[in-house]
Amino acid sequence: MRPGTSSLSGNSGRFERGIALILVLWVVTLLAVIAGSFVYGARSTALTAGNLVSIAKARALADAGIHRGLYELAKPTSDGARWKADGMTNIFSLDDGEIRLLMRDETAKIDLNAASDALLKGLLLSAGLDEEQANKVLDAILDWRDADDLIHPQGAERDQYEALGMSYIPANAPFQTVAELQSVLGVTPELYRKLAGALTVFSRQPGINSTIAPRQVLLALPNATEENVDSYLAEREEMLAAGQLPLAFPQAAAFETGNAAQVYNLQSIVKASDGTQFVREAVVKLAQDPKRPFTIFFWQEGRP
Repeated sequence: MRPGTSSLSGNSGRFERGIALILVLWVVTLLAVIAGSFVYGARSTALTAGNLVSIAKARALADAGIHRGLYELAKPTSDGARWKADGMTNIFSLDDGEIRLLMRDETAKIDLNAASDALLKGLLLSAGLDEEQANKVLDAILDWRDADDLIHPQGAERDQYEALGMSYIPANAPFQTVAELQSVLGVTPELYRKLAGALTVFSRQPGINSTIAPRQVLLALPNATEENVDSYLAEREEMLAAGQLPLAFPQAAAFETGNAAQVYNLQSIVKASDGTQFVREAVVKLAQDPKRPFTIFFWQEGRP
């Protein structure tokens, strides 16, 4: 054997063992990363599944709240225990969840298709528009919902929409939803947010029922002021709390509707035992047919 051969072989063996050790360490590290990722993914999946289950339970409770409201509305009006659609909150528990149910007759709102020009203009003015702005938006609303292409003095028909590069033109038909109002020229997102809560397309009444109308609707009435509206609302709340039928708002005399639309807005707000919240909003019409006691016009998830 030549001198140095043994030393070289030993160094080579140590080098190979060193490389093998590094490879083993890399493999162990890689396996640890894979295992960690798997555990994290499994935990995330479990949390996601848990959240989905919680939301599903809260949704089911909210839907149950709507059906409880329908059950109450179907009771005879002579039933003293019947929940009324007067905008008051009814609170009850189900499966350890709290349900807050608000029911209001749609005649509490201003019908976007049937309301008089004066009532619609009053709503626009109460939203902060000046006289000229209110007239422009009102005429644009009228042009959108009427069946012809004749333009109102300050309104907008096909030519005005096309000139502004809009991808749509007026429907020349009644509004199908309140949300459709967002497409009308002059209705900005901010203005829409101010108007939407006071409007409906389901009552089909030219007037309102002031005994259940919210503050926003009462302020739309000509000659109504914040002072007399707030005073009336305080008196109305006292009468409701005492179990009495409230009197009509005096300034609403020319706009009161004497017809019962039998169309109701129901909002079921749920807070489950684990804190999950869900809101279901529906608009339904009661009927006398026992096989089909109600018709659902609107059914959507609301905001907590």
